[in-house]
Amino acid sequence: MSRIPLPEVDVQRQQTPGGVERVRLRSAAAALTSLSALAAISLASGPAVAANPSVPCALPRTKAHHSLGLDTWNAAYPRPLRTLNAVMVFLSFPDSKPATTPKDLAADYFPATSRFFDQASYGKFRLNADPQQHWVRMPAASTSYRIQRDWDPDQRTRYLQDAIHAADPTTDFSKYDIVYLVADPDAPGVDSDATKVVNFDRPVRADGRDINRVVTVFEHHPPDRNVLAHETGHVFDLPDLYHRPQDGKNGDWDTYVGDWDVMGSQFGTAPDLFGWQKWKLGWLDRQEVACVTGDGTSRLTLEPLSASPAKAGAAGKRLAVARTAEDRAIVIEVRDSGGLDRASCKQGLLVYRVQSGSASGGGPVEVLDAHPGTDACWERSVYPPLADAPVALGETFTVPGEGMKIEAEGRTKSGAWTVKISH
Repeated sequence: MSRIPLPEVDVQRQQTPGGVERVRLRSAAAALTSLSALAAISLASGPAVAANPSVPCALPRTKAHHSLGLDTWNAAYPRPLRTLNAVMVFLSFPDSKPATTPKDLAADYFPATSRFFDQASYGKFRLNADPQQHWVRMPAASTSYRIQRDWDPDQRTRYLQDAIHAADPTTDFSKYDIVYLVADPDAPGVDSDATKVVNFDRPVRADGRDINRVVTVFEHHPPDRNVLAHETGHVFDLPDLYHRPQDGKNGDWDTYVGDWDVMGSQFGTAPDLFGWQKWKLGWLDRQEVACVTGDGTSRLTLEPLSASPAKAGAAGKRLAVARTAEDRAIVIEVRDSGGLDRASCKQGLLVYRVQSGSASGGGPVEVLDAHPGTDACWERSVYPPLADAPVALGETFTVPGEGMKIEAEGRTKSGAWTVKISH
């Protein structure tokens, strides 16, 4: 059911002495001519910034691409705890007259994408988009770039070079934290499956700002639901949560997390980010996480992930985390039909395993199915076997291989769930 873009692409480029290419985009073509693209290669781990020190259940960040470790933040990525400004550059081609306008295309993505992050972050992050009002003419025909899912690295490099050079005269990149390059969706050489984030192994210095990555958009008009929220998540160091078959084509892509989390599928019925990812991004505070340690029985009350901080209260818990190994943990959160999950199939305690040593696309999160013998919502779920994964009220679920029992004991008057954990 879901169309999944290829993982991000990392681009290596030669450096001037000192490690960072310092150029004005008036000469962007010269700055990018040395680019050569390599697929599925991780960026350097980047400098660390303290994120959750001295928290026993915060897994360590590893060298895995987009590691879900929480003890430090990878400063190579912007942390979305403030307003970030994004520019949308609309690219046309000499072999096609656009059938839409930049205004129409901008409306496909904004304000919807900004609203997504505003809800997911509980208002802690604002994505401010600045769509350009005109087409930027590319110097070559769309068909000449051979745009496709398995894009030839040299052709991709030429496309990036031409796009940035063409946009330079009318775009002041120093004003923006995020760059979206949006191609005319009706041009004959445009392939929507080529939408992805492209990372530079060293930043391009442009108009006083480092460009570390760009989002290349080749979507249809109208585009896939939540596709830009998914791609923007990579800009914030979030991993792909879908399962990528070895050949990149055959097999089911949604076996790891199903509908749960937009980084798994842009079509999911419950696209809100996992609480663990919100903790990583700084949208959940340490006080909202209950670390379950030792043997015995623990009882706690969990507020729904969708509840606003004001409703949850200062002492409200959102996540229960039991660390099971150096780089693994079992996480419990309440998913209901509120907020971004208003179209969700089932409600209850969602249980999943996090592995901070697993790279993007390699299963860093695995939803654990409390009802492995049943499916749900065949008419709209991207992966019905996991659509009914949550533990329902009154049910008990034993975590495979961990000897841990999770019971949804009851509900409070305010809508929180009372949970019993035994191990």
